[in-house]
Amino acid sequence: MAEREYVLRADLSSETVGRERVPGPWRRRFLGGKGLGARYLYEELDADTDPLGPDNLLALCIGPLSGYLPGETRYAAVTKSPLTGGFLDSYAGGSFADRLVGSLDDCLALLVTGEADEPVRVVVENGEGRVERAYSWGEDTVATAEAHPDSGVACIGPAGERGVAYATVASDAGDHHAGRGGAGAVMGAKRLKAVVARNDAPETPPELAALRERDEREYAEGETGRWQAAGETLESVDFANEVGALATEGWQRDQFEAAEDIGVEAAAEAADGREHPDRAVPGGFEVETAEGRSVPRGATPMTLGAGLGVGEFDAVAELGGLCDRLGIDVISAGNAVAWAIRAAEAGRIDCDLSFGDADGARRLIEAIATGASGPCESGVAETLADGVVAATEAYDTDDVIPTVKSMELPAYDPRAAVGMALAYATSDRGGCHRRARPIEWEVFAEDAGESARIAAVVTAQNTRSALWSFVADDFAGEPLWGDFGAEWFDALGYGYETADLRLVGERVWNLVRLFNAREGFDRDADELPEAFTEPISDGPAAGGRIDPAQFDALLDAYYDARGWSREGLPTRETLARLDLAADAETPVGEAPDRTPKPNPDDND
Repeated sequence: MAEREYVLRADLSSETVGRERVPGPWRRRFLGGKGLGARYLYEELDADTDPLGPDNLLALCIGPLSGYLPGETRYAAVTKSPLTGGFLDSYAGGSFADRLVGSLDDCLALLVTGEADEPVRVVVENGEGRVERAYSWGEDTVATAEAHPDSGVACIGPAGERGVAYATVASDAGDHHAGRGGAGAVMGAKRLKAVVARNDAPETPPELAALRERDEREYAEGETGRWQAAGETLESVDFANEVGALATEGWQRDQFEAAEDIGVEAAAEAADGREHPDRAVPGGFEVETAEGRSVPRGATPMTLGAGLGVGEFDAVAELGGLCDRLGIDVISAGNAVAWAIRAAEAGRIDCDLSFGDADGARRLIEAIATGASGPCESGVAETLADGVVAATEAYDTDDVIPTVKSMELPAYDPRAAVGMALAYATSDRGGCHRRARPIEWEVFAEDAGESARIAAVVTAQNTRSALWSFVADDFAGEPLWGDFGAEWFDALGYGYETADLRLVGERVWNLVRLFNAREGFDRDADELPEAFTEPISDGPAAGGRIDPAQFDALLDAYYDARGWSREGLPTRETLARLDLAADAETPVGEAPDRTPKPNPDDND
């Protein structure tokens, strides 16, 4: 197999596609995926680049081992987010990812710049690309995929075309999404309807086939594999409800009385089958609704179900399927609807909508994504298309829906687990549960302690940054956590040691911190919403709250563990240790003075 050492660059303004060799040191230090995408973004974007302007870069990245690793092949969509104004990496799997790997051939990414005069698609085949007219503008994600029956397709729906700040890039007819942060809006602004991958997935080289079989077996027999086989991520609903951390009815409560009706057992009863049933660990539950096919995952019942007080599984699945077809993120969309309900209850807007009203939620989501008339007064849906923070500011409401770095939080209430609060606050793309999930163990610990929380968050953030740089499956990639895939790289002659690969993750995390700092993000961006200082009123986590002074000290300790200044900037020593000093363009931090202060009571 050919070593992947190039990128394709599609300039939509000139409608040209060319090949470029990736600088050797970049491939060595950043691998591919998140790391390589971050390096290109940091190199090519000026501070304050408009996320929806022609100068923004959208990178669809794979890694040096993509197509061969255990589990589902994935790709990374890396860009500057129109929702947060900061770095964005979002991931999706499925057959498009497989075919993208085969079509890129010896390339690690498709880089998209510029802006087309009319709707276009980029076709990738045999390591080359071309820009063609797109005739499916205005179609949803299912119809767009069906227009390309012999190819893998990643596309936008109406939400991306309209520039909704949390529009997704949908693949496999909406079954998979690069979901959070608005990569779909970036495509829409560039008038890029779709990326079409013509080639089949690559064959796994013989030297890797045994490793794949071994690691997939290890995963299937392990705890996480058995959990995913039982219910994919839908068991998250039952877990969060059990421990009292399931944000319910617009973050007003932390348990939902109908959780069992929208959780994994309800999905299993309603499903016609599973995705990839032939695999050792099958995929999501496939459900046929009145509006079409839906593959609900954990975020769907948590945010569109419990979050909106909708307790009927069929209704929740239909809302999820609607988001899939429109190409809109389920977490942000659910939070947007919850904001509208609470704003209406407070008398701030006129909106015929209430918790438990699935039809009203459907109408508002359609209004946000398509501009259709909805249940709220004129202007509300248009404002919500820019996110909850924009709506909060426009209508002068309380911060009833929590965000971090302007990204709406998923439905785990961090007051039930302070480590989760730290993970949200320090996430590099905004409020996100995918960088670290300490809530999974912290709620069962008698006394987690500051050092354990910090170690768990830092380790998970670094590890996932490494694995996402060779774009491993979030779950089936767990067998790689031990040596960070060193055995796989060694089989292909790359010569990485485990320590080298571990350092890649930390290096990438710090590079993204530099990118966000250049965009004006500082310690204040790592704050949590004030609402979390109020205690949970009842349930298993009753009394849980975020104490501001204690959290401030926790953030200091996290920065210390990272080798950052009190302002949250990597120090010169940290950048030197990570071989980033030559890359850094932004101001760096000064190491905090940790000299013990003299005790005024000591008179010697």
